[in-house]
This record gives sequence, C-alpha cells and structure tokens, in this order.
Amino acid sequence: MGEEEQPTTETKPLTGRDIRVSDAEREHVVEVLQKAIGLGMLNLDEFTERTDRALASKTRGELNAVLTDLPGLVHPEAGMVPRQQQNPWAPPRQHAYAQPSGQVMELNGKYSALQRNGNWLVPESMVIRNKYGATKLDFSQAEIRYPVVHIELQAKWGPVEITIPEDGAVDTNSISDIKFGNLDDRTRSNGRPGTPRFVITGRVHGGSLIIKYPRRGFFG
Repeated sequence: MGEEEQPTTETKPLTGRDIRVSDAEREHVVEVLQKAIGLGMLNLDEFTERTDRALASKTRGELNAVLTDLPGLVHPEAGMVPRQQQNPWAPPRQHAYAQPSGQVMELNGKYSALQRNGNWLVPESMVIRNKYGATKLDFSQAEIRYPVVHIELQAKWGPVEITIPEDGAVDTNSISDIKFGNLDDRTRSNGRPGTPRFVITGRVHGGSLIIKYPRRGFFG
C-alpha cells in the first residue's frame, strides 16, 4: 500500500501590519491623537473612541487604522523593519513627543523682574522663585519641544503673568495656594484639549496670577 499523502498547510507570510505592538507603541499613538485634538483634527468624542481602539490594538495594522485620515500623523506603510533601523512606531528621540529628559530650568529673583519672551527654548520643567518682583513668561513665540510643560511657581509679593500659544491649554488644578491675590485665567482653557499643555503648580502670595493668550490685535 502506498503511503498516504499528508495534507500540507501554508503559512501566510507576516507583513509589517501583522507585527504585535507594545504598550509603549499604544501610548505613543495616544499622544499623537492628543496632538491631533489640539490641532482641531478631532473632536472630543472622536478622540475618546480612537483612544479606546488604540489601547485595544494588538497589531500595527490595527493601531495604524486610528491614524490613517490624519495627514502627517501616520506611517503609510508598516513594513518589516531591519533590526539595525529604528522602529518607525517608536517615539522620536528629538521630537515634540520626546521622552522626559529630566531637564529643569530654575529662575530665581528678589526685588527684581523675571521675564522670558520672544524666541526662547522652553524646557520640560520650570521652577520660578521670585520675591518682591513681577514675573512674566511669554510662550507665544517660544520653541516648545514637549507636549506638556510643568511650571512650579513660588512667587511672593509680585504678580505673575503667563502667555500661552493660541492652541495651548493650562492645568491649574494643582496650584496649592493663592493668598492676597487671585487667579485670572483669561484663556478659559483649564481642563480643555490643547497642545502644548502647561501644568502649573506651586503658590502665589501677595500677587495675582494672570494666564492669557497673545494679543490678537491693537486693542486685544
């Protein structure tokens, strides 16, 4: 009797879309979606729905699907990547979504004004200490490489004025204390989508904290 032929099975070759994704890749795509909502490409419901899909994705193809209609925010092909090349899904090393570097800028003043404006490089974290002097931080023309900028205020007996870009937003929920002054958020962006987001903490004693957008015109 002849030997029975064993059934053959074909293995479908893997493509870049079939590669499994890591938690870091999912989190990076969520950060990209945050940028998209800050640019007005998505509304809040779309952002929520796509974030849920991104976090549930198992392969690059599924993860890529949440970005396909966002120009400039998607890799058109999820091809097989040679080992020596950088993974295109990995967060760029020198990009708005760079990993935290731990860089902190400290500004200290006493009986003097602290001011930053124009084209200046904004670090990931800032600590502002000023006593008996005004503080003005203008981010409207600055180079901002991080989606979130942390600002710790330790200001006494002097006003603080912070100007953020038009597409930015603030988070003032962690300010621990304001005495003999008030918080005047003219942007009304606290808790709303926006990139970059300025997370403001610390205390302001004896002065007001004003947060605003750049002047829009002569009488802005």
